[in-house]
Amino acid sequence: MSPRRCIRLCGGSLLSAPVLAVRCISQSDSDPLNGLQIAECADPVVPDGWVRVQVRAAALNHHDLWSLRGVGLDASRLPMTLGCDGAGVLDDGSEVLVHAVIGDPAAGNGDETLDPKRNMLSELHDGTLADQIVVPARNVVPKPAALSWEEAACLPTAWLTAYRMLTTRSGLSGPGNVLVQGVSGGVATAAIALAKALGHSVFCTSRDPAKADRARELGADVVVESGARLPEKMDVVLETVGQATWSHSLRSLRTGGRVVVSGATTGPNPPADLNRVFFLQLEVVGSTMGTRDELVAMLDLLDRTGVRPVIDDVRPLSDARRSFEQLAAGTGFGKLVLTAD
Repeated sequence: MSPRRCIRLCGGSLLSAPVLAVRCISQSDSDPLNGLQIAECADPVVPDGWVRVQVRAAALNHHDLWSLRGVGLDASRLPMTLGCDGAGVLDDGSEVLVHAVIGDPAAGNGDETLDPKRNMLSELHDGTLADQIVVPARNVVPKPAALSWEEAACLPTAWLTAYRMLTTRSGLSGPGNVLVQGVSGGVATAAIALAKALGHSVFCTSRDPAKADRARELGADVVVESGARLPEKMDVVLETVGQATWSHSLRSLRTGGRVVVSGATTGPNPPADLNRVFFLQLEVVGSTMGTRDELVAMLDLLDRTGVRPVIDDVRPLSDARRSFEQLAAGTGFGKLVLTAD
């Protein structure tokens, strides 16, 4: 779809200086990309306490597809600029990453992800898939000079989610056995690389030999067929798949082990297997995104270790539809990145 101009009213005044944006204009579970629009929109107004970011690169997440399907984004808020991940330049020239969680740490006892009113960019406020955006001032963090724009843009959602799962939510105080269910999704690839950087023994599952090889390149110590018995019991399982892998996740844990859940792409209601949970004293812990402080800590880890995100494809913002088609097909390995035209 070729870009077309759209004019938005804000505070009763007509806005100008249009910017290119990738937006959700309608929603369909069966045909989500039908609601995808690439259009010129008005230059956003900067509210008090917010800052303008000239976006250099942004990355896609499955969150964007869910929005197009009508999950997590109310139809009353359309049209909505999509995107949670981004990196760019402030008006003063500072190079920054965008923290995607908008929330009040005080309302979550120091953790904005626990603020009952927290939301992510592209849910209540326009997201990062545009060449210019505005975000709360606390939602930008300095970009390490060693990271490229494309690398930096990959980190605030999937990588931060994986980092929180492995640190704050894992219960691990030292090296352990960590199982990552699946190997090709954004959180899974991030989890493999981060777990290895944190000193853990990393186990993965995959039915695809090529993807299994890629997982080993990322640092996985052992890769087995999905559902296969592991050579050792796990201290922690990172679960994003849900119903298809849940039974295997529980069976793989040692007594007293923990499964950390941040997604359920194959279904949210697997058999609970409560007998196993209580008899082996297993723990099931939820995890959603991460805090600004955790993002800063993860950036420091990447800066120290040289670990970098896997990028599957980079293309200009105006060609975003092709990236969304790749995301929907699920055939890639790593992140899909859009750059300013």
